[in-house]
Amino acid sequence: MINIIRRGIRLVKMRLASPSRRAELLRADGINLGEGCQIYSNVTFGSEPYLIEIGDHVRITNGVIFITHDGGMWVLRNNGLLKDADAFGRIKVGNNVHIGINAVIMPGVKIGDNVVVGVGAVVTKDIPSNSIVAGIPARVIKTINDYYDKHRVTADFTKNLSSEEKKKYLLQKYKI
Repeated sequence: MINIIRRGIRLVKMRLASPSRRAELLRADGINLGEGCQIYSNVTFGSEPYLIEIGDHVRITNGVIFITHDGGMWVLRNNGLLKDADAFGRIKVGNNVHIGINAVIMPGVKIGDNVVVGVGAVVTKDIPSNSIVAGIPARVIKTINDYYDKHRVTADFTKNLSSEEKKKYLLQKYKI
């Protein structure tokens, strides 16, 4: 009964925590997370979270799923082909990575440093450093330098504005 209460308290803490605090709580639970990470809500670390290594300054947004095993092995087991067998793969995420909402990271994948994984991407293969990936399956669509070139002229410098200042700026910019 006490374990059930502790689990319930932990779930409430996780749901109420900021992304930075959630990362601290997960690290305390044994998830291999680097420093300066942000973990948003509803992130799933799979049934073998100890097979996942996440570098420093990684942001994992809402609904991201890490899959550390091949569930399709179920079919082979049921056919008597590989009785009692499973297939696993480690997942490694480098430093300074942003993983977009509802992305899926498959077993055995390595994501390099300075990578942006697009919203809803399904990452089935290794991603080189300094890449932007998107799609199903995910593929490199541009480099970090291309991304910088695209946004260096159009970026809005709103990170240090209050929410009211940011709202005023955006309403004026978009003439709303």
